Amino acid sequence: MTDQPIGSARRTPLGLFALALGSFGIGLTEFVIAGLLPQVGRSLAVSEAAAGWLISAYALTVAVGAIAVTAATAGLPHKAVLIGLVALFVVGNFLSAVAPNYPVMLFGRAVAALCHGSFFGIGSLVARRMVAPERASRAAAVMFAGLTVANVLGVPFGALVGERWGWRATFWAITGIGVVAAVAVAVLVPSLPGPVNPPHPPSGLRTAPGRADGLRSQLRAFVSGQVWLTLGATALGYGGMFGAFSYLAYTFTQVTGFSSTDVAWLLVVYGSGLVIGNMAGGRSADRHRDLTLIASLAGLTATLILFGLLAASPTASVILVFLTGLFGFAGVPGFITRVTDHAHGVPLAASANVSASNIGNALGAWLCGLAVGHGLGYTAPLYVGAGIVLAGVGVMAVAAHRSGPRRPGLADRRLAQDSASAD
Repeated sequence: MTDQPIGSARRTPLGLFALALGSFGIGLTEFVIAGLLPQVGRSLAVSEAAAGWLISAYALTVAVGAIAVTAATAGLPHKAVLIGLVALFVVGNFLSAVAPNYPVMLFGRAVAALCHGSFFGIGSLVARRMVAPERASRAAAVMFAGLTVANVLGVPFGALVGERWGWRATFWAITGIGVVAAVAVAVLVPSLPGPVNPPHPPSGLRTAPGRADGLRSQLRAFVSGQVWLTLGATALGYGGMFGAFSYLAYTFTQVTGFSSTDVAWLLVVYGSGLVIGNMAGGRSADRHRDLTLIASLAGLTATLILFGLLAASPTASVILVFLTGLFGFAGVPGFITRVTDHAHGVPLAASANVSASNIGNALGAWLCGLAVGHGLGYTAPLYVGAGIVLAGVGVMAVAAHRSGPRRPGLADRRLAQDSASAD
């Protein structure tokens, strides 16, 4: 049985908006805590460093949980898994909302983070099957739009609700969003039978029927060098952007001369770039995916270098922080469809893409922190970030070169081998 897209080539299925709502809620959970740390720390009587672990523990759990949860649910119906993941998200945020002490709060954050990587990994595969094959990256972009909007609204939303009704009210609100998202996924996302095969598999590759979701089959997909090259480019692209982003507040206030109160609206400008870049990148990747990925990474490299050179100019900084977001997220839809195509459509590869981005984030922030710690100034993270992304350009160029033209007959031979080994 082969998978058939159920969506119209001209109409966006409502199921995509249900997935986008889920990604919006998950994105809020990730970003909202940044504006609430002082309140949470005082309320739970912990230090600033301990409060910061509410962010770090979430990111680390995402990196590990994306692989572990997807592997544990291998073979289960994807719609049921998605509903279960959103339910896990609801439980985690409920625990955060009622947490009587710091350990419960930290545990709640970890529980919520467990769903993050798998939801985006499995959800992106389900999203692309709801549309015509030539719209696969755009479908992924619609789903990820919820995450980008959450990036824009997350910190101000948390700060506003927390200031007015207390930080627990913020987590109650996110819990409510999770309940609505679970219902929307249950009602609007179709149950898609059969294995999840990429609509445009590289070199015509397709997974043998009945084998796409088995854990052994999923692990076999990582034999592909293209999978590892794509994961590497993802980690480097995210890592360079996030490393620079981690110190943008210092760059704005210490170099550009903005006040600390200006940082919030500057981050909204950055988030607006994420939203536009995500949608534009998805559309472009459906036409020329590898070229889009190389161009987005190269554009981000150039932007970060220019940002470092022109950081003293307020006007240039506003424009360049927008372009940082735009180029930084333009490759997201293409990366996740590329890695799953070269992994024969297995969910574990899509979740590994999320893990790679989080590992890259941690690496980028660490390297940029080293530059600041060695007294190189608050423009140094921009240059370090540019260097990391430039390495990603090189990796992606190698991946594009090695993918090569399609070789007729290879698909049939691979499918025959998979079928024979299944007998």
